[in-house]
Amino acid sequence: MQRRHPVPTRWLFTDERMGEALWDALERLPRGGGVVFRHYATPPGERRRLFVQVRRVSRRRGLVMVRAGAVRMAGEQGVHARRGQGLVTWPAHDRAEAVRGVRAGARVLFVSPVFATRSHPGARVRGPLRAALIGGGLGVPLIALGGMNERRFRRVRGLGFSGFAAIDGWS
Repeated sequence: MQRRHPVPTRWLFTDERMGEALWDALERLPRGGGVVFRHYATPPGERRRLFVQVRRVSRRRGLVMVRAGAVRMAGEQGVHARRGQGLVTWPAHDRAEAVRGVRAGARVLFVSPVFATRSHPGARVRGPLRAALIGGGLGVPLIALGGMNERRFRRVRGLGFSGFAAIDGWS
């Protein structure tokens, strides 16, 4: 039986453009935080090796690590954007996607983009209130994503967000 992980309130989404800043970001993430390992464009063998390295740091720092993408990775503690074992997380860019995630077993929804973000330039920004309405009332924690940092999280926490996720916000 898979161990049930508490839902972290601070998250790091990894991607290729982070480069070596990934390691500093992992160290800045608070103990008990979460990591969504993406690196979709990294070739499979290299992606597995990187996953092992990130997993090693995550274990040392007490971070929960979930995997995005179709290929299972040894030591993953959950999955992102798909049904699976462990902690299931889900992206929610609109209400329909949020409902789909909950029906698929998501224990946390990443609502985005709350603010403008470098990772999705030109994307339609939801704004804090509309973002909160996307997942409100579905019975799972909402994590704000998109242009987030601690200061901005203090602005949106009262709208029902349990935490925030970032890429650049940790590096």
